[in-house]
Amino acid sequence: MAPVRFRLVVEADIVANYVKQNNAFRQDAAIARECPHCGANAQLIPVSTPSYKALVSARPSQVALGFSCSACGEPRFGKARVRAYEPERVVLSSKIVEVERARERFQLAYLPEQARPLFEEALACYTADLHNAFASLCRRTADASIRQIGHAGLTSWRNAFASALELGEIDTAPAEIMRAVLFGDLETMPTIDAEIAAVLIEVMKDVLYQIHVRRAKFKAAMQMRRYFAEEGRVNKVTSFRSKRGQARSA
Repeated sequence: MAPVRFRLVVEADIVANYVKQNNAFRQDAAIARECPHCGANAQLIPVSTPSYKALVSARPSQVALGFSCSACGEPRFGKARVRAYEPERVVLSSKIVEVERARERFQLAYLPEQARPLFEEALACYTADLHNAFASLCRRTADASIRQIGHAGLTSWRNAFASALELGEIDTAPAEIMRAVLFGDLETMPTIDAEIAAVLIEVMKDVLYQIHVRRAKFKAAMQMRRYFAEEGRVNKVTSFRSKRGQARSA
């Protein structure tokens, strides 16, 4: 007799949302996300959920949900997978996929004038999942930054890029793709997917921070230190003439 084999099925998405028969919406756990409007990591308050009757009638595989941000009150929209249709409720996945994602942020004011609008558009393309447009704008940002720096620009970028790869412990394959995007031949620039784009955006942020943001902040801090040091030295100096006047009056 052949042995009976059992297959263990593990459901990773244990927590769930529910639409009950009376149209009530219940959550096993509160949902908190970064708000694209105010930037706060705030709870999503459900304000528009589908009816039980409509779901059972149409039996969609995914449903749309409307929320509001608990911090600023702005509307938020998402969708969730239907896990099961039960006699008294519809079980939804707890994994809410947002239609409107939070904007990627960076200290753009520290970038050179030519590179600033390019990287701002690159961040917008990444948020919109336009991965290859994002890659092209990353290349244009790098070129603009290199031109602004001058003859040492390319060396600075290559060194900062290598440092970012080492810091992130990035594998050889994605590293070579990103190197071709930023430094390779424009006519043979490789296409990238969501996974490479997710790594590239962090590499770009780190490189730009090293080359422009960190340098500008360090220079500003040094100037401030020198200013206060000079002010303190001037205030502590007593002129020779004032000392002679004090001695005569004594």
